[in-house]
Amino acid sequence: MSGTPPRTADLFDAVELTWPAARLHRAGPWLIREGQGGGKRVSAASLLGDTPDIAQMETEQAALDQAPLVMIRAGQEALDTALAEAGYARVDPVMVLVAPARDMCADLPPDTGFTVDWPPLAAQVEIWEEGGIGPARIAVMDRCMLPRTTLLGRVRDKPAATAYVALHEDIAMLHALEVRAPYRRAGLGRQMMQAAAGWAMAQGAQWMAVLVVEQNVAAQGLYQRLGMRPAGHYHYRIRK
Repeated sequence: MSGTPPRTADLFDAVELTWPAARLHRAGPWLIREGQGGGKRVSAASLLGDTPDIAQMETEQAALDQAPLVMIRAGQEALDTALAEAGYARVDPVMVLVAPARDMCADLPPDTGFTVDWPPLAAQVEIWEEGGIGPARIAVMDRCMLPRTTLLGRVRDKPAATAYVALHEDIAMLHALEVRAPYRRAGLGRQMMQAAAGWAMAQGAQWMAVLVVEQNVAAQGLYQRLGMRPAGHYHYRIRK
């Protein structure tokens, strides 16, 4: 990897702004994300102060009809321990991977991948829904106010893959990459990432970033072959 990777704080700003919660609520030392069914990342609480009041967080989450859920980042070991002692399970450790966008660009086969300005095509929505990315998560993408696009991958003129990418300063973050089952393990995921890097470069981005759950070994292999390397991580604590 060439160049100095983005600061961890900038990467997490990109995570927040390219995949935004419906609303943000401040409750004492807590930031509570209101996700409206959009998944853990937009429904978790984050501790902004030094002393966690776990009961306060639980009350605020309950008021939003959300499960008690906290995002833990590096340096929050005391919070992690307090939640573990309170009966919270550690789930879904996530890595933030980055690479210079220019290093990921490539000449792609004709008619392989296209950028599609928001809103996505019906075929893209169908691919996402087949992969479990339903209306609540598509609503997360719709809320983003940053420069953004979607990608449509085709194989033999058939819609085969889709993804969403948005730009925060010089970081382009890709989310919701989904390849239809019959077209997996044929290089289409790599081509989608390369198409995203091409879009990012055209927008003036220096870095491509993506999130991957540590258990997703196949996705990790794809991103590592593209030269992406870990630059941050987090996990969740959820009430057992």
